[in-house]
Amino acid sequence: MTGRLTSILILGASMSFGVVAVAQDMADAPSPPPAPVIARIAATEAHQGVASDGTHVYAIDNDRIGKYRIADGQRIASWQGERRLFPHMNSCTVAGRELVCAASNYPAVPQTSAVEFFDTKTLRHVRTVSLGLGPGSLTVMDRHAGKWWAVFANYEGKGGEPGRDYHHTLLVRMDDQFRQEAAWIFPAAVLARFAPKSCSGMSWSKDGRLYVAGHDRPEIYELVLPEAGSTLELRRTIGFASPGQAIDWDPVKPGLLWSIDRGSNAMIGSAIGEGP
Repeated sequence: MTGRLTSILILGASMSFGVVAVAQDMADAPSPPPAPVIARIAATEAHQGVASDGTHVYAIDNDRIGKYRIADGQRIASWQGERRLFPHMNSCTVAGRELVCAASNYPAVPQTSAVEFFDTKTLRHVRTVSLGLGPGSLTVMDRHAGKWWAVFANYEGKGGEPGRDYHHTLLVRMDDQFRQEAAWIFPAAVLARFAPKSCSGMSWSKDGRLYVAGHDRPEIYELVLPEAGSTLELRRTIGFASPGQAIDWDPVKPGLLWSIDRGSNAMIGSAIGEGP
């Protein structure tokens, strides 16, 4: 009995070591070559993310937004909020005549989140939908197939809550009242690339493909909803000129994905080819 128990313990330890080794290999793998950059617009607000309506791009910072014409890169409107009320806006998307933004109290805990709405023409703040305490820190809002799609991030270390880390990052589908309808976790291969941070960007393409970005790696991940179960499936990893952060597909020009380079305060348009 003792020998059998020892064998079981050794086998369990070997399996655990193998899982750790595979996860480490995934985390250490280099990023693919970056997709071609076809547009670059300087923006002092380009610190958290970018959104596009096809004619303009909106540079997002924690408590400020800049609206820029894509044609000439000129800023034509700006907004500055009170930091006490807007401690951390992370990403936005254009829905109709509104710029819809994911916001949270990061890095404070417990984690609270809200959805902030702005008029796209004037950048006037229109309203807030408070989500209160949730399964993480709201980093992404997007509109797709008549639903709201949100990402609640969790972190290892700063901004994280005890008992939760990047493994608990969650994609949530919501109705028009921002009530949860369904939710999925991210695959291990993607979580290993997120670590120790989380998902900072997500955008559905016009052809119904889901793309996400982490916090600081120059790559994006094309994911699909699973046919069964609750774990998203990784279809491919795409090299990117932008080191993480929020992303947004251009609604007019096919294959143009906007991101930011926070180091140079620039919005970047990359040409992303279709996958298999």
